[in-house]
Amino acid sequence: MTWPEITVKDVSLRITKGTTPTTLGEAFTDQGVRFIKAEALNGDSNLDANGFAFIDEKTHELLRRSILQSEDVLITIAGAKTGKCGFVREEHLPANTNQAVAIVRIDKQKAVPRFVYYLFKRKEMFSFIQSLSAQAAQPNLNLTRLGQIHISLPPSNQQRQITSILSAYDDLIENNRRRMQLLEQAARLLYKEWFVRFRFPGHEHVKIKDAVPEGWQKKKIEDICQTIGGGTPSTSNPAYWDSGDVTWVIPSDVTRNDCLPLIDSEKKITESGIKSSSARMVPPETILMTSRASVGFFALMDKEVCTNQGFINIVPHEAWLRMYLLHNLMYQVEEIRLHAGGATYKEISKGRFRQMAIIVPSKLLSQEFDDIAFRIFQQVRVLKKQQLNLMEARDLLLPRLMNGEIAV
Repeated sequence: MTWPEITVKDVSLRITKGTTPTTLGEAFTDQGVRFIKAEALNGDSNLDANGFAFIDEKTHELLRRSILQSEDVLITIAGAKTGKCGFVREEHLPANTNQAVAIVRIDKQKAVPRFVYYLFKRKEMFSFIQSLSAQAAQPNLNLTRLGQIHISLPPSNQQRQITSILSAYDDLIENNRRRMQLLEQAARLLYKEWFVRFRFPGHEHVKIKDAVPEGWQKKKIEDICQTIGGGTPSTSNPAYWDSGDVTWVIPSDVTRNDCLPLIDSEKKITESGIKSSSARMVPPETILMTSRASVGFFALMDKEVCTNQGFINIVPHEAWLRMYLLHNLMYQVEEIRLHAGGATYKEISKGRFRQMAIIVPSKLLSQEFDDIAFRIFQQVRVLKKQQLNLMEARDLLLPRLMNGEIAV
C-alpha cells in the first residue's frame, strides 16, 4: 500500500530545540521543573527518568522557546544516539529540554502526533538519521535537515487506528514497569523498617546493645561474601567473540535496566574468550555491582554469567544473606561511592570494598527477610520477562503497520 509522502516540516507547527541553563548563567536544581536530556530518549514511549535533571521556574521561563507541551515528539539530534526519539505525555509536564534534543510539535489538523512518533521509532528511520549525522565531524542533525525528512502518511482515521494498536502495547509495557517499581519499593521499605528502624518481628523483646539489636554482629564485607572481578577478552581476536554464547555483562546492561532482575546481556563471548581474560563465571543470583565510572548499580541474573572489569561480583557465603546483603548495599550506596577514587573516573577497588563495615542480623531474621524479598524479586523477574516479550511483539508489529503491510 502506498501512502502520500510529505516532509516532517509539512505537518509541524514548530521544529526547535532547547538550551543548556548554564549558558544563561543559570544552574540545575535538585527538584522543580523536569529538564529532559538526550539520555531520557531511549526510543520508548515512556521517557527514562534517569535522563531527567531539574531547573527552577525562573530558568524554565527564561528557556521559553523550549517549554514542552503534551504530545511533542522529541528527537536526539547530537551525539552517538542521534535519532533516538521520545514522546511527551501530560505526566511529564512541566518540562524543558536542551540543545541536543529537537522538539517537533505536530499540527493535529494534519497528522496524529503519536503516529509521527512511531514513524521515528522505526529502526529504518533511526538508521537513516544515523547515516545523515555520520556525515558531520561530530554526530548531529540540524533542524532544517530534520524538517526535510520525508514520511508517508495514511488518512487520519488509519493513523489513529495504528496508533491505538501500538499504544495498547506501550500502555501494557508501562503498566508492567510501574508494577515492578512498586514491588521493588515494597522490598526496600521492608528492609528499612526491619534493619534501619529496628521494627522487625519481635523487636519489642530484643535489647539494643552498642546501637544494634542483641545478637546482631558487626563484621566486614569480606567476612560474609566472596568478591569476584571480571575481564574483557581482546577485541582484536574474533575467536573470542564470533558466535559466542556466554553471557558477558557490561555496566551499561545494568545502568540501562529498569529493575534488579537482568534478563540478558547485550554482548556474548566464547569459552576461549573467558579463558584468555580475567573474566570468571559466577553462579546464578550473584549480586552484580558496577564498580567503575557508574558506581553502585545492581543486578542479579538467573544463570551463570561473567562480567567485564567494571564490576565487583558478590557471592554470599550463606544463601540466606543474599537479599539482606543486596538491600544493605543499595541502602548505603552513597557510602560505597564515597570510597571510590580515581582522577579519570571513579572506581571502588575490591580491596577497599571488602573492608567496609556491615551489620549482620540474626540468621532467623535474615532468612525471613530473604524469603519475603526473594518472592518479591521473583515477581519482578516475571514482570520483566513479560515486558520484554511485549516490547518484542510491538517492535515486530510496528514496521508492518507503519508501511501498510498489515491493513487496519
